[in-house]
Amino acid sequence: MRALLVVNPAATTTSARTRDVLIHALASEMKLEAVTTEYRGHARDLGRQAADSGEIDLVVALGGDGTVNEVVNGLLHRGPDPERLPRLAVVPGGSTNVFARALGLPNDAVEATGAILDGLRDGSERTVGLGLASGTPGTEDAAVPERWFTFNAGLGFDAGVVGRVEQQRERGKKSTHALYVRQVVRQFLGEPNRRHGTITVRRDGEDPVADLVVAIVSNTSPWTYLGNRAMYTSPKASFDTGLDVLGLSRLSTAAVARYGTQLLTSSPERGPQGRHALSLHDLSRFTLHSKVPLPLQMDGDHLGLRTSVTFTGVRRALRVIV
Repeated sequence: MRALLVVNPAATTTSARTRDVLIHALASEMKLEAVTTEYRGHARDLGRQAADSGEIDLVVALGGDGTVNEVVNGLLHRGPDPERLPRLAVVPGGSTNVFARALGLPNDAVEATGAILDGLRDGSERTVGLGLASGTPGTEDAAVPERWFTFNAGLGFDAGVVGRVEQQRERGKKSTHALYVRQVVRQFLGEPNRRHGTITVRRDGEDPVADLVVAIVSNTSPWTYLGNRAMYTSPKASFDTGLDVLGLSRLSTAAVARYGTQLLTSSPERGPQGRHALSLHDLSRFTLHSKVPLPLQMDGDHLGLRTSVTFTGVRRALRVIV
């Protein structure tokens, strides 16, 4: 087996020594080429090269969710083709590692590597569905390139939080759960549309749903983790179905307290609910349109401001070792 290992040297939970141990463990089982990323977008370039080479059987991403997202977008740059494209394996090295944990992998790089090697020996893999976001035809965002996401996307409030966290990390702050909590508070205090939302969900054959403050799109469940606590916005979301949406039409102090508590106590059976909450399940295609530009995030990566984004749930997009 020929494999490419994409290593993010800035991964927050793995040391250089640990990465060396993992590389040796993987190289003992396969013909391995390890490449360390050197710039933003490098993992995507490496994934693209692996997809086009026709010689790589497996791409292993060692890093956080951002690294995984780049690799996936590189692998799928010509579209999904599970039988032809290299398989993907993920060694979690970030602070949250939602995609790896949603696949059932251990949240420890060494243990996850062992699980991947066992999976390769046993032929244990699954073909997962993914989300695809693109600019909406006929809008000012029509020319925005398509981008795949593995576990979630968001327009509005949560994307604003992601943007604030990225700004703090660029200033040298370490990515911690406490940092995220602080930025949630600051985003809430500075949110201009928290009482009168600007987002509308449009689906073919259905009435539009307007005036949402935030729309969270899920490709799997849970939505994210706070430490070891899983948080569920759309408990029914799955790699085997289309996309789910949680929309909130109000973020007053009382609403934030209520939905925040519901998130902290959410479970695989129950997510946020209430008069100002919209829940949609297993959507194949829909559009989020905003009256004003709002921040967009995918897999925890802030992508700037958008007014209209079309989402597609693509089933059976990529083979993954589990």
